[in-house]
Amino acid sequence: MTQKLVIYDTTLRDGTQAENFNLSVDDKVRISLKLDEFGIDFIEGGWPAANPSAAEFFKEMRNYELKHTMLAAFGSTRNFHNPADQDANLLSLVEAKTPAITIFGKTWDIHVRDALRISLDDNLLIIVESLQFLRPHAKHLFYDAEHFFDGFKHNQEYALTTLDKAVEGGAECLVLCDTNGGTQPTEIPQIVETVKAHLHSRGHKVDIGIHAHNDTETAVANSLLAISLGANHVQGTINGYGERCGNANLTSIIPALSLKLGYEFTAAERLDKLSEVSRFVNELANLPHNKYQPFVGSAAFAHKGGIHVSAVQRNPLTYEHIEPEKVGNIRRILISDQSGKSNVLHKAKKFGLNLESKDPVVTSILKELKDLENRGFQYEGAEASFELLMRRALGTHRRYFDLKGFRVITQKTDMNEPPQDEATIMLEVGGEVVHTAALGDGPVNALDKALRKALTRFYPKLTDMYLNDYKVRVLASEHGTGAKVRVLIESSDHDSSWGTVGVSHDIIEASWQALVDSITYKLMKDEQKKKAEQ
Repeated sequence: MTQKLVIYDTTLRDGTQAENFNLSVDDKVRISLKLDEFGIDFIEGGWPAANPSAAEFFKEMRNYELKHTMLAAFGSTRNFHNPADQDANLLSLVEAKTPAITIFGKTWDIHVRDALRISLDDNLLIIVESLQFLRPHAKHLFYDAEHFFDGFKHNQEYALTTLDKAVEGGAECLVLCDTNGGTQPTEIPQIVETVKAHLHSRGHKVDIGIHAHNDTETAVANSLLAISLGANHVQGTINGYGERCGNANLTSIIPALSLKLGYEFTAAERLDKLSEVSRFVNELANLPHNKYQPFVGSAAFAHKGGIHVSAVQRNPLTYEHIEPEKVGNIRRILISDQSGKSNVLHKAKKFGLNLESKDPVVTSILKELKDLENRGFQYEGAEASFELLMRRALGTHRRYFDLKGFRVITQKTDMNEPPQDEATIMLEVGGEVVHTAALGDGPVNALDKALRKALTRFYPKLTDMYLNDYKVRVLASEHGTGAKVRVLIESSDHDSSWGTVGVSHDIIEASWQALVDSITYKLMKDEQKKKAEQ
């Protein structure tokens, strides 16, 4: 479709109202540059009158030249007791010197009476006067009709009148806000069509936007519906971050508009960067990626059941609604107790192993896999451990070292002081026995240090290896402290990252299994790389 769409991102303002979602000024600058590169049309940088860091952000951004994106400062209509030209909130928006300004005003009569405690007519006055004051100072002027849908359902005539006043004040786009997030998709068409008819009857030539919250899991659906009904401005946040249950998720809205509904806009031309943008925001906010998130999550194109895998390998359309590469994601074939031969053969090909479907080793691998998963192992996040399992079954697995024994001692001598952890280990490497000890922050860290200390003399490249993440999951918690635990370790070097797993009633033993697999995988990878270079 050729309808011009405006993608308006409010991650830096509305998104930061989410619990545990915090960004520094430097983080906001980096995200702005990334969104500009992606092709977002407007970035709402914050409310300078309410948050000093927002004013600092706008000042800092003057040192950067954005190629496509325009910044928007956010604020409210003036305080009823202040003239517009003396209102600190409005003056801070002018001082931000952004090409776009967005202000919100009250649409719901309950908010006018109970929150502002002014008359309905006085609210209309501050809407029009605030916008009239800002109009000469902004290239683009947007009006967020706060609580519009609730206000419309409670007092339709007044809600529509507030829109008239916003147009009179000079707003070029009226953004209909579902601030409480309770509006259902079935309600959207009648309300949006009524707004359109009303504006047309008044002769108002103005754009309509949508700003939805996700309190009833309808923000994306409501946004897409509003666009299909003629709105051409959509607001949301990357990954759906926002107050309470979040805002409309732009990482779902953008690909849906482009790939499902056929709309054209700048970010749609760079859709293969979408997953990268999603991960980038999560990393700067120091939050985990939501693997189950549509389009950009690591599970969005992951296949587990053997029948599904077999079908996808013949034709991906059988179980995928789009090609994952279009949004910068990848197809993943998972290994689990539901796996069939197709999964194992797919992994073998990926690992560079020669396996045929009729090879009895495939059946052997599947049997061992199911047995291990019954004992608590899980390989969906530990592909390195699964590759080592396959190589052991094929007889191509090399032992880089043998354990002769280890001991981990945790000693606590004072109630108010942390314990001291020490690990000693004895290994045999190439016929030579080495015995080392190390202190650590906890018993597992001490064991990790002792193991690396023993091996680095023989395998110097282990100094390039880092442990990125360490997770412990209690299995069958009804057994209390006697329950099994599963340890997942994510490691990396300069080239890649990999996951390994261990399971035991003993957390140190489970950690040892995962550590050994992690180091073995690193050594194997380095050996393969060296052979390829020769």
